[in-house]
Amino acid sequence: MAGSDNVTKPLTILITGASAGIGRITCERLAKQKHRFVLAARSVDKLATLESQLRSMGCECLSVPTDVSDPSAIERLVKAAVERFGRIDVLVNNAGIECFSSFDELPVDQILQTIETNLTGAILLTRFVVPVMRKQGFGRIINISSIAGKHGPAYGAVYGATKAGLIAFTQALRGELKPAGILATVICPGFATRGGIYDEIVKATGKRTPKILGGTSAETVAAAIEKAIQTAPPEMILNFPAMRPVFLFRDFFPRLGEKLILATTLKFLKRAATHGK
Repeated sequence: MAGSDNVTKPLTILITGASAGIGRITCERLAKQKHRFVLAARSVDKLATLESQLRSMGCECLSVPTDVSDPSAIERLVKAAVERFGRIDVLVNNAGIECFSSFDELPVDQILQTIETNLTGAILLTRFVVPVMRKQGFGRIINISSIAGKHGPAYGAVYGATKAGLIAFTQALRGELKPAGILATVICPGFATRGGIYDEIVKATGKRTPKILGGTSAETVAAAIEKAIQTAPPEMILNFPAMRPVFLFRDFFPRLGEKLILATTLKFLKRAATHGK
């Protein structure tokens, strides 16, 4: 594969949603290899704090406050990264927002914001980054989806749709870009037990996900991102207990699979949808 030797070298890594949760923990993990970082998030203060931390670990960093729902901001982000480092080896599309509510009660602006942040932003950012990767003959694109993208959650129709979109987007990229030395991986965490968007739901409701559903820590996701950079598998489903057998069962027995998933998730998801009301 073209450019595969670059994996062992210090890489230039652009990561969105870098300032907190999965993004921050991923940067801390990857900093041990002294990679170069382009940090993107909306919070200026949190980005500055992370940049200082990574610099103290011996890493070169560039912080670019960015709202990924703004196409012009995305284009500026890529331009700044190339001007500073001359290349982008790894793109981690991590920025995302949750959207759990009864579908017919969702404000239109919240629907659009969720799609623009979780899906459109990732697609547009990738669009601007791929020409850079083509020129250098190497690239890794890592999209952070969710098990919600494998089976759309009740009360999370829009969120699930965006995450399913990332899965299909990744599959298409792999088919198209592999000859150019660019590989894409989609990572599907389960309900986050630390450092994810479900933290606020758990805090507000006082209830965690059912034990049968298990969960995924931010540290587990960070380890998966590191592995994806090295080996670039098509898809990684992160959850304990494992969810892949459940999805396979659902594929063979759609009605029974749906009943099983709803039986274990519906109560929690309904609570999540009403936690702010």
